[in-house]
Amino acid sequence: MPPKTMKTMLFAAFTAAVLLAGSARGWQERAHVVPPPAFDPPAAGRTSEIAVLAGGCFWGVQGVYQHVKGVTSAVSGYAGGEKNTAMYERVGSGTTGHAESVQITFDPREISYGRLLQVFFSVVHDPTQLNRQGPDMGTQYRSAIFPLNADQEAVARAYVNQLQVARTFSTPVVTKVEPGKVFYRAEEYHQDYLERNPSNPYIAINDLPKVRELQRVFPGLYRETPVLVRKVTPQN
Repeated sequence: MPPKTMKTMLFAAFTAAVLLAGSARGWQERAHVVPPPAFDPPAAGRTSEIAVLAGGCFWGVQGVYQHVKGVTSAVSGYAGGEKNTAMYERVGSGTTGHAESVQITFDPREISYGRLLQVFFSVVHDPTQLNRQGPDMGTQYRSAIFPLNADQEAVARAYVNQLQVARTFSTPVVTKVEPGKVFYRAEEYHQDYLERNPSNPYIAINDLPKVRELQRVFPGLYRETPVLVRKVTPQN
């Protein structure tokens, strides 16, 4: 049995009581729409760029970005630690330095890096939760941005500071900007998990609402048909 399946089974047992009590909507937080980044320079001459983001379980992060226009690939994986610990069994211990992450390939002519970050802070996760998201706890579920170049780092740091200074959230943003980290692709059974398992209780309660919120608050960015990993040539 894949390790993540055990997590799902345990969570399903817990949520069964919640569902029967009619209070499942307590997990379905609405988006907190934040203003776009004030600093978001255009990508000069580039037709493809990669962003790496971590915001809780990668199933939901991947699922949201697969529905964003301008995104050509969203792959689940790990970033923040070493190659030899980039596997779910090790990352789940919370001791590897890795965070469950998603590598997003996008066309900067259609959507900017800063705009991806706006979706990240608004819909994908709650950036005020330290080392956790929803029912998942541990440093592997931290809020983190892994910039791949100096331009991305500048945009990310300026945006986090912008949100902090404006007190956009009622509590401080805990998102860390962690440059110089390598992304490692996750096991195949994690890829396209939201699209393949929409009736899974974990997905139905925690992640599908995020996709619906993307459509509601960013209708101009929403794409009905997701871009799936199985159509993408592996990069690692």
